Order: sequence, then structure tokens, then C-alpha cells
Amino acid sequence: MSQLVFDPSKVMDIDYTQRTEYLEGLEAIKAAHKVLKEITYAPSLPDKGYTNRTLYVNVGTHEITEKPVTQQMKDVFIGGRGFGLYHLWNAVKPTTRWNDPENEIVISPGPVAGITQYAGTGKSLVVSLSPQTDIPIDSNVGGFYGPLLKFSGFDALELQGKSDKDIILFIDGVKGIIRIEEAPTDPVDSHVLAEVLTHMYAENEKDLPNISVVSTGAAAEHSLIGMLNFSFYDRRRKCVRFKQAGRGGIGTVFRDKRIRALVVRGPKVAGDLNHPADPETIAKTGIKYHKEIRENDGTQCMMRRNGTAHIVEIMDAYDLLPVHNFQFGSHPDVHKIDSSYWQQRCTQHTVDGCWYGCSMACAKGADGLVLRTGPYKGHMVTVDGPEYENAAGLGSNCGVFDPDYLLELNFYCDTYGICTITYGTLTAFVMECYQRGILNKERTGGLEMTWGNAEADLEMMHQMARGEGFGKIAGLGVKKMKEHFIKNGWGDPQLINDIGMENKGLEYSQYMSKESLAQQGGYALTNKGPQHDEAWLIFMDMVNKQLPTFEDKAEALYYFPLFRTWFGLNGFCKLPWNDVVPADNASQPEPHKVPEHVQNYVDLFSATTGIKITKEDLILQSAKVYNFQRVFNIRMGKGLRLHDAAPYRSLGPVTKEEYESRAERYDQQIVTEMGLDPAGKTTEEKMALHREWRTGRFSKLMDSVYTRRGWTLDGVPTLERLKELGLDAFPEVVDVVKQHLS
Repeated sequence: MSQLVFDPSKVMDIDYTQRTEYLEGLEAIKAAHKVLKEITYAPSLPDKGYTNRTLYVNVGTHEITEKPVTQQMKDVFIGGRGFGLYHLWNAVKPTTRWNDPENEIVISPGPVAGITQYAGTGKSLVVSLSPQTDIPIDSNVGGFYGPLLKFSGFDALELQGKSDKDIILFIDGVKGIIRIEEAPTDPVDSHVLAEVLTHMYAENEKDLPNISVVSTGAAAEHSLIGMLNFSFYDRRRKCVRFKQAGRGGIGTVFRDKRIRALVVRGPKVAGDLNHPADPETIAKTGIKYHKEIRENDGTQCMMRRNGTAHIVEIMDAYDLLPVHNFQFGSHPDVHKIDSSYWQQRCTQHTVDGCWYGCSMACAKGADGLVLRTGPYKGHMVTVDGPEYENAAGLGSNCGVFDPDYLLELNFYCDTYGICTITYGTLTAFVMECYQRGILNKERTGGLEMTWGNAEADLEMMHQMARGEGFGKIAGLGVKKMKEHFIKNGWGDPQLINDIGMENKGLEYSQYMSKESLAQQGGYALTNKGPQHDEAWLIFMDMVNKQLPTFEDKAEALYYFPLFRTWFGLNGFCKLPWNDVVPADNASQPEPHKVPEHVQNYVDLFSATTGIKITKEDLILQSAKVYNFQRVFNIRMGKGLRLHDAAPYRSLGPVTKEEYESRAERYDQQIVTEMGLDPAGKTTEEKMALHREWRTGRFSKLMDSVYTRRGWTLDGVPTLERLKELGLDAFPEVVDVVKQHLS
């Protein structure tokens, strides 16, 4: 593929400061707030990355207390996702369901989060029991809330209980005040609510960047796929923008607890607030990396110009882009939504980024979009992105190649509190069911869900937000839609299960994995479900060809889920790890691991906490949390081999048209991989051969990966593995495992 060259003359001339404002009723909304509980506390800054306090809030009883962060918590769980899983384990029982009061939402940024000298250090991890999977879900998110929470004095926030009225939790990390307020008239949708609350709690204009809001929207109240928006104030655009904790329905839990929003007011951010043990090493490592970004990004991924959407055309070229519910891997209209278009459409006149000091700056913004549908029709808005997952999921996977409609879908997902990845995959499933007669206009309430029908797509989303019509059914997610369709006798159950792209109840993210055995495992053999952030192997497997053998793929499914887990323990974004790499990376040993960057992370952790670690220690830290999460899943009734099963569409061609569209490839595989002659066989016979070969290969992969991870062939961590990781110090963890060992 030829390298895209940036041409500033083609960038659309859009005034990025212009948008519809929503502050007219602010004073009346503020006057309606009623204080339900207020306490004072002593704000503090971290010492070597930790504040050593967790804030616990029960929104039902209004209990507000502090809990100590123990040395054992730091040694075993590190922070971020680890702290979230630890608190959640202690909060729930095996019988707890997502909508029980004891379920928690835990937000934790991790010890390194908040430094400003290295790219991608503003992440928070959100953990809860998922309405979609009934097991713990973790979702990483940018924006300012996590770092400002930490700089207000807390390593984590635990939210438990259920309120009987809509409330806002306000933490003033400058004055040392925590307040629960009743919020009876606040706006519902995020882009309005966050703008109002940011201005309500800021003391003046200079204070606006010190405010961050966590919120969701109308659809989270009527679906299982609600997500959370974490805000950050964009100084140049002078507006509130968002990053999303999207996966698993945490926004639905948020609204079930009747939380309207979380607001934090932190101190003004400076480079030394994390009080690291060795600031010189952090500064030196950051300077080296920033230089690398400046010198290499323009010839590698162009993240600063295009954001993550830069891989749309790469995935299309390698037949890996999801098209029409993962049936196909490319489409002739992809050029309408690839990075050559987004480079022109996204604002290039300002520096983007969702945390201070991120030189990668991939949080692109598309300004000046005038909405054509829904309750905000005619309003001018700024849309975050679109990121790759949104362009692929809302676009090609549903056959939507009109970029303005794609942006509008993206906008409404965000403001309604809908996970864009989940919505894209479930809508693609609905459209294929419509194509194959499983659904029709009568069953969808009049929605003509044909490929590319963006107006019907948007109407389904508006119905979801209103809690009515077929949109309410779609909001149950793919797993429950499959059950609903089969129960009603709509279509062949095997076909429905083959094409419904979910595992453990979570929808697939947006890569077509049929030809990548490594990515098949990267999706299905995950703890939380098929989300690429746990094992994004498709690029190194299919584009860079760095995993040529079966053994390479199995080993990658041991190493990379652990390596990527580590980002979530510490508050790192994963993108700066391998989206821009050192110029000599290809000549290094194990270039797919980007060894220089691995060393950067080792140095950053050691320099922040004062605890010297090696690259091997990094993997060990993750292995403790990863195996703990696996046992947590088993405790909640999942986490065994049968729960790692993949829908056949992720392994191979389900339908005749899929097979015949790539017949030359598939016929050749019958010769080279199976040692058979396809001549004279019908398409159905050849598809049957592929199904037997592909499912057998995937089963063999499961055996190899489980063994490498120190698990039984049923997917259960062995007692020896728990002891090796020090998890035998937790008797309850051992008890869960013993029940599944014979």
C-alpha cells in the first residue's frame, strides 16, 4: 500500500469553535439540586503513584467512607483493573446479579496514571458485573476523571447500593468536600449534561479544565449495552469532549443505581503531582519517546493526523475489515470512509489528545456536524473521532458508507450512552437476519433494516433511547436477541447461532478473524469476552506476518493478554506501545513485542513507584490479576472451556455466498491444509470440510493455550499455578478452583 500524504489544502474549512450550546437553563437546574449528604475530608496528592486511599460511596444509604489501600493490594493487584477486581470480589457473592444493590462500579486509574511526561498516561479502568455477560467486565477509558480523582486523594472509587432518586456525586479535591446531591431536573444525554455540569461546578473559566464528568444517556436506561462517557475540557475548542468506557453495559449499571453523573473538581494539573520516586528517569524516557513520535509518525501510522481510523484501508486491503456482519473482509466503497477522507474531515488546525502530554494526540474531532435526525435535529455538534472501531462497526459492517451518517450514528451512540462497538455488531446481526428472512418489517415494527439503510439504523437507535419498539429488543444485545428469535421460531437456530457474533454474551469488536487463528483465540479465549484490547493479534498475524507457526500463535496468546493487561493495571493507553515504533524496531529480537517500548514501561513503573522491576516481573504482575479474574469468572458460573466457544462465523464461512466469494482461497486450503482434492465436490461439501478442519484447529489451539497458561484442559487455573503466582494466599480463590479439579 502507498503511504497517505497529508495535504493541508484538502482539509475542510470548518470553524471548530462553533456548536450548539446548552447553558441557558443552568441556573434553574442548579437551584433544583438538593444536598442529601455532605462530608469534608483532607485532600492529598499521591506519593510514588499511590494516595493509599479508596473512596467508598453507597448511593442507597449515602454512606461515604475511606478505606486504606494495603500493601497486599499494591503487591498483588497493582492498581487500575486489579484494584477494581479486588474490590468487586469483596463486594459480591456468587449469586449476585448485575442489578443487585451489592454490585459495584469501581473506577481506578493506576499508579503511573496522571504523569504528563509520557504519551498515553491518562487512562482509568472501570470494573463491574456486566448485564451482558454476568461476569466481571473491565473497560479502559481516557478523559480526565481518573487522574483528577487520584489528584483529589483517592486511588479508587467504589460505588455500591441503589438510590431511589437521581443523584450526582461531587468530589471537590481542592476544598476537600464530597457531596451527594439529588438532581431532579438535570438533562439526560451526555453532551448536554456534561456541558451543564462542567460549568455548574467550575468556579470560573480558568477552572473548567479542572472539572471532569462521568455520565451516560437515555439508552442506558432502556438497554443492557449502556456505556459511560468520561469528559475532558478541550481548551482550544472551548467545549466538553468525551472518551468512553464502552464495553459490557457499565452505563446500564450506572443508571440502574440512579446515578445521573459523577463530577470531580481536581487541582490544576502539573507535571509533578504524581510525586514519582525518580522524576529524572521519567522525563528522560518521555523526551526520547516524544522525539520518536515526531520523527516516525508521519511515515508510519499518522496517528496525529488520522487517529486510529488510519487502519480502515489496511484492514480492507488485507481482507480483514468486517463487512455485512463479518461475512466479507473488503468493500469497493471503503474509500468513502477511510483515512484519506477522515484526514480532510477531522479538524487539523488544533492539537488533540485526551490527557496532558500525549504527543500521539489521536483523539481526533470532527466539528461542525449538523444533525439530520432525532431530538437534536438541526443542532451543530462536535463528534469524537470516528475511531477505527466506529468506522468499521457503524460503517462497513452495516454497509453504511455515507460519512455524515456514520458521524451521526457515532454522535448519538455517545450522547445516548451506547457502546459503539456493541451497537455496530448487533445492528449488523439484525441486518443479516433481515437479509435472510429471519426478520421482516412486521417483526421490526416497520424498520427496513437493509444493508446501508442509515435512516432505519438511526431510528432503531432512537427507539432504543426511548425504550420502545424493536430498538428495545435490539438493546438486549446479540445473545438475548438470538434467544428471542429462536424462541419465536424465527429462522434456523444453527444459522442464527453461527452468525450472531458474541462470546460470553459480549459482541465481537471489529476485525474479521476467519483467516487469523491467533485472533480467533484473541477473541474467544479472553476473560471478559471478544474485545481486541486483551489480545489484538490480527495485525501481527496477518499484516506483519510475525506469527507464522501454530506454536507462535499459541505463545502469543499467553504473552500478549498478560502484556496488555499490564497497561490496565497502571493507567496506560495501549496505543503508544506499538502504533508508532522505533525506526530500527524491525531489526530487534522479537520485534512484535517492540522491546524498546517494553523497557520504557519497565523504567516508568520503577521510576514512579520506586520498586525496581524487570520485563519478566511485568508479565508476572499481570499474570496474578489475569488468573484472579479467570477464577472470578468461575466463581460467577462461567470461565470454563464451554464458555470460550466461538461462533462459527469467526472461524470460517457460514454461507454459500461467503464461500464462493473467496472460493479460490478456500479450495486451495482444502489442498494444502487438508490434503484433499476439492474437484467434483459441491460448495456444501467443501464448506463441511472447512467446518471440520477449522473447528478442530481451534480446539487444538485451546488445548495449547490452556496448557501454556497453566490451566487444565477445561480452562481452570491449577493449584500449582495459583501457588506460583502467590494467589494461594487467598483461601476463597483456592476454594473456587478446587471445586473444578478432579
